[in-house]
Amino acid sequence: MNLRSSWVAETGQTREDTRLTQTGVTTMSNPVQVRSGILPGSYDGAFRLAGFWTFGSGAMSATVSEGRAVIQGEISQGAYPVTMPTAVVLNFTPGNAQYSRIDVIVLKIYDNLYDSSTKTEAKLEIIQGTPEQTPKVPLIPARCLPLYEVLVPAGASAGNGGIPWNTSLKDLRSTVVSLGGILPAEGQTGPGAYPGQYQDAANTLQRWDGAAWVPYPAALGGIIPNTASATPASYPGQYRDTANGQLQRWNGSAWIPAVAVGAFVDNGDYGDTTSTTYTSTLAGRVTNPLTVSFVAPPSRAVAVSFGAKMRSTSSDHYAYMALKLTQGATVVNDLEDDYAVLAASQNMISVANTRRYSGLTAGTTYTLTAFFRVITNTLTLKAGFDNTFIKVDPLP
Repeated sequence: MNLRSSWVAETGQTREDTRLTQTGVTTMSNPVQVRSGILPGSYDGAFRLAGFWTFGSGAMSATVSEGRAVIQGEISQGAYPVTMPTAVVLNFTPGNAQYSRIDVIVLKIYDNLYDSSTKTEAKLEIIQGTPEQTPKVPLIPARCLPLYEVLVPAGASAGNGGIPWNTSLKDLRSTVVSLGGILPAEGQTGPGAYPGQYQDAANTLQRWDGAAWVPYPAALGGIIPNTASATPASYPGQYRDTANGQLQRWNGSAWIPAVAVGAFVDNGDYGDTTSTTYTSTLAGRVTNPLTVSFVAPPSRAVAVSFGAKMRSTSSDHYAYMALKLTQGATVVNDLEDDYAVLAASQNMISVANTRRYSGLTAGTTYTLTAFFRVITNTLTLKAGFDNTFIKVDPLP
């Protein structure tokens, strides 16, 4: 049976057994293997990752700081813990006379059980690239953990200034933590190993949901911050803060205001019409029509107030103002004289009305539009309107 154990058999425990049975040492990538990476931390706690930090310390040399890491082999080989207790200086070969190249600093495991070497050790090495007009990253062998790419310019040497360290180093380090720990994500962390795994990426706590890293509030009931308001909803009843500061709730198909808000529109310009059928355009007004949109609240009902200062050029002929309710191109509630405000006066008089609209679809946007007319006449009389308004209040 290919079942490995450690510290059970009296004799015969192999190095492979020990590596394969280590638990709690680093971040899982699947049921058997772990991620390769560096253990996080710094001396003063100011940095997420200080292990194996590298800097130029000479024209053609770099210093690699101390650190601890784990390097995963093939699935049957287990994980190799590595510790470098003191800093190490690496020396780079001078650059090619014509072309630049890319070298890679790696932690490499030599294990003669799996490679053609005669060594069984961990080493800090430089994998040298090929000088080319467009240099490429060299192939990284198995059981290697890349730390840094180093661009070695053409002609670089100790005698002509060496490697420009401020621009030549590219950090490749990635992190690992103990089993179940929150990973301070640096570099490529890849997918999670199980739903419920966490990582701290770009100062945002994320949770692996089985398919993607999801910002923590989206996954577990917190309010999604406005910086992540484009994140898809996870469940009905979830909340988010929008970019304009509005708290919204996901109802299963749409984001709707968590706290119902009203709407208001008015127009202070005088306008009139001779139309005996309802029209949304008044002569003399710069802006037509008078419309307002609102989102239906959870109660699916709103109270709508509307009105104007109105007059007709004859006290025997009525001026009407009515509302049409639409949802997109669909008319939900059409114009009706019974619900209009009206006036028959040659002088301007203020008229208003309030009515209830119910049976709306919560979270859906509706639009109210004002229409105007004068009662049928043969005298080409006018109906005049000023200070028109529409006000929408959500009902509990």
